[in-house]
Amino acid sequence: MDEKTLAYINMYAVLGGLVKLCDMVPEAQKILGKSGASIGFAVKDGPSATFTFVGGKCIMKGGVEDCVIKIPFSSPEKFNGMIDGKVTPIPTKGFTKIGFLLNKFTKLTDLLTRYLRPTEEDLRDPVFFEQSTLLMFHVIAGAICQIANHDKVGMASAKYITDGVIKMEIAGAESVALIAKNHRLTYSSIVPDRIMSFMQFADIKTARDLFDGKINSVASVGTGGVRMGGMISQIDNMNRILSRVELYLR
Repeated sequence: MDEKTLAYINMYAVLGGLVKLCDMVPEAQKILGKSGASIGFAVKDGPSATFTFVGGKCIMKGGVEDCVIKIPFSSPEKFNGMIDGKVTPIPTKGFTKIGFLLNKFTKLTDLLTRYLRPTEEDLRDPVFFEQSTLLMFHVIAGAICQIANHDKVGMASAKYITDGVIKMEIAGAESVALIAKNHRLTYSSIVPDRIMSFMQFADIKTARDLFDGKINSVASVGTGGVRMGGMISQIDNMNRILSRVELYLR
């Protein structure tokens, strides 16, 4: 596992999950209330992004130029340590908003962890089950892109992905686009009208079982749990990258 690739995944896929969490889960909106702030994370020789919380929503964008609270990290390892709870973040600006970081942001990330690493008891609640699975779907799609762009093995597969849009979908529930250009992948929650290939999970339960490793994706094609179409070479190489997600998100 490559620490720099993991830092990109943690920034844009895992913390990026805060966007969907705040959109979908009322508890997240309740935590935020009417308060707001923008937190920028800058990793030396790695990713940087700002998370802006306003009106109960979260907006993520690259860079830290416009953040109120800025938290730098001297290496990808240090940033990954924060995500694991082993490194305490130390802001270099935005001290008047430190209460938001220590209180509301911490509560949000704890809630995010609960949805991404749920207990069996949590998953017995059908609403939680659905929301957790949809959140995981977005995080996994984001992770695929970062592995394609930064992981050596992932980049080797991305080299063979033709330019165009790959649509990932949970039938009747959610869809995202992985946009391939110059052998790099970009995640988008908005799917363009024109796509080149697709992978569709039959339903939320099938998607969950696949994410949890309870069923095999190849076997699921035979049973109809997974459908694929379009330019199969795109899907084949995307699947090779998908197989490495567990290495980083286990």
